[in-house]
Amino acid sequence: MEQNIQDYYRKMGIAQEVYSYGTRIEETLFERFRKIDRMAELNQLKVIDAMQKARVSADCFHYVSGYGYDDFGRDTLEKVYSNVFHTEDALVRPQITCGTHALALTLMACLRPGDELLSIAGKPYDTLEEVIGIRPSCGSLAEYGVTYSQVDLLEDGSFDYKTIEKAITKKTKIVTIQRSKGYQTRPSFSVDQIGEAVRFVKQVKPEIICMVDNCYGEFVEEKEPSDVGADLVVGSLIKNPGGGLAPIGGYIVGKKDLIEQCACRLTSPGLGKEVGASLGVMQSFYQGLFLAPTVVAGALKGAVFAANVYENLGYPVIPNGREERHDIIQAVTLGSAEGVIQFCKGIQAAAPVDSYVAPQPWAMPGYDSEVIMAAGAFVQGSSIELSADGPVKPPYAVYFQGGLTWEHAKFGIMMSLQKLWEAGMVKEFPARDLK
Repeated sequence: MEQNIQDYYRKMGIAQEVYSYGTRIEETLFERFRKIDRMAELNQLKVIDAMQKARVSADCFHYVSGYGYDDFGRDTLEKVYSNVFHTEDALVRPQITCGTHALALTLMACLRPGDELLSIAGKPYDTLEEVIGIRPSCGSLAEYGVTYSQVDLLEDGSFDYKTIEKAITKKTKIVTIQRSKGYQTRPSFSVDQIGEAVRFVKQVKPEIICMVDNCYGEFVEEKEPSDVGADLVVGSLIKNPGGGLAPIGGYIVGKKDLIEQCACRLTSPGLGKEVGASLGVMQSFYQGLFLAPTVVAGALKGAVFAANVYENLGYPVIPNGREERHDIIQAVTLGSAEGVIQFCKGIQAAAPVDSYVAPQPWAMPGYDSEVIMAAGAFVQGSSIELSADGPVKPPYAVYFQGGLTWEHAKFGIMMSLQKLWEAGMVKEFPARDLK
């Protein structure tokens, strides 16, 4: 069988040198992978327990249209999410189109003219800049009289507590924390680090709403930010919790009164959570959540593999190959536009969908520079599926994530390396002594 596997890799474009190097890297990771599998087992049991407590039945999968009054499957799914995240309530809807929409919805629901939004994790993700009004945009928070300030992280990537304390004012209504690095070469935050920050903020001003952007972090650790004091936790269903099956959607979990505010913003005052038909996507939402812990485990293995493959070639990677993981994203700084492009071409070439397409940088809406994205996905833009992207600007870092299976993630990384090797950007592979 081993020879047949090698033959398939060769048939699909992977040179023997690349295959041998990748295999040597994989052999160093078996114990690390075992720990990831144990975390997946714990989170799998958590999800099953949440579904059983909510009494999920086949009736939850029925098609509901129109107003969506008494949509049993929708309402039960929101109980499941509350159980998984240990919160008072949840809003889980296909009408939430993406992660940015979920975050914008939450902010616009809970902030009023004269309030201030404070980011304590430095610059937010690019697409939120227009939501906030950092870059002027139609309908931004700034247009509604909401002000914004931020506290940059310390040089080591940790929270600057002294400056945070000074930055909190009478106007500060929401403190937001972005768990993942976004398009930055900083470490992602652990749940414990987020909990420490939330406790500090609450000591300074107890009534502040602490909101966490949880995108890419679900089921990576034993706990979620809602377990350590976050009032609102927000994410996308076409990332981790959708398990690769959710075709659209987002979630907001947290305190009941805040979730009601979000529901009234999503639909209408007076209607709230009562309307919003599920339109036949419930089975995908439930089954995707059920699969999410093991899908995330496959993506994590891919990220760890990528870190070790590229770190041993001398490329800066965040996190490094030995650090604990707090999300599924792996940043690799390639140092040139051509490096980013070749990496993404490799990921695209490994895809089951549109593998013949060559990704190119383009002026993507919501970003301040050209961005290249590789994602031959079953669900458009699904970043729990094998994907890579990044802004084509210094320091020329690419952000790899996803892989519905470890085997596909492995193939994608090998193909990214193959493209760099063919382009002459990787000239030789290290000898036996690997980190």
